[in-house]
Formats: sequence, C-alpha cells, structure tokens
Amino acid sequence: MKLTPYLFIVIFLMSFSSCSQTLNLDSKYPPHIGDSKFDANLDDPDFKVCNEDMIFQYYNFGKGLQYKGEKNKIQEHFNKLKTAKTSPEFGFITIRFIVNCEGKTGRFRVQEMDTTYVEKQFNREFTARYLKLTKQLKGWEVGKLEDRVYDYYQYLTFKIDNGKLIEIMP
Repeated sequence: MKLTPYLFIVIFLMSFSSCSQTLNLDSKYPPHIGDSKFDANLDDPDFKVCNEDMIFQYYNFGKGLQYKGEKNKIQEHFNKLKTAKTSPEFGFITIRFIVNCEGKTGRFRVQEMDTTYVEKQFNREFTARYLKLTKQLKGWEVGKLEDRVYDYYQYLTFKIDNGKLIEIMP
C-alpha cells in the first residue's frame, strides 16, 4: 500500500496533536509523590524552602545521612528517651521533614504504624516527644550537588518495642 503525501501529513498531524496536550499546572496532585506542601495548620510560616519545585531526597546527594556527627550524634540526642516514662507501644514512628538550603528544618510530617506496617496511632504524648526531639536537631548539613545548594527531604524512623526506642533509621 502506497501512502500519498496527503495521508502522510494527516497521520503526522494527528499523532502530533495527541502528544501535545498541555500540562495542568493547577492539579490537586503534587508534582512528586510525597511532596509536603505548606499547611498553615501544621507548619511554621517563617520556614522557607529555596526552590519549591526542586526538593531532593536526602539520598540523591550520594552521601547518605547528612548530619554533623552523623548517626551517632542523633542517637545521643535521642538517648533522652531512655530515661523517659514508657508506655506499652510497639511499631514504627516515621518523621519526615525538609532541610532547606540553609540547613534549617520544617514541614514535619508524622506517620505511625504497627510492627506489621499497618497504620496505627500511638499515644499522642509518646509521639509528641519524638517529634519535639526531632525538631530540636540542629546539625543538618546543606544539600550540595555540583557546587549548588538544594533543599531536601529527610526522614527518621524510630523502631519502638514495648515503649522503648530500639533503633533509629536510616
């Protein structure tokens, strides 16, 4: 079968028009899965990110955890919980937040789950202690890639066994 020039042009224009749909920039969905948009009910209005459209994940820099003194300093900081009154809680508390291009933190989000990774809710005071201590961490390093600084998402997951902190991940 021989394609005429007219038929070829029609097919080309049809395929081009189907590929040139415009992006809906007012989508209710974030540009990246898991993005934490500013929430006036949760977030400090003074915390600013440097580039809302380009917030990396902490592991994108190829350095792992970026904290002065590394994980040992974080664990020392959370040793305060070992002397705190415990409750019979089991599972995981994950606190995710943004470290901005100045090394400041904000937009904290908490997720709680049981030991089978099913969503659950810990005692509010119990979770509040972890959140408070996470917000007190002041040694976050600035995310750098090719001599430019970036904002990035960081998370800490706390493994809890019978109310005691067993492990901090990552």
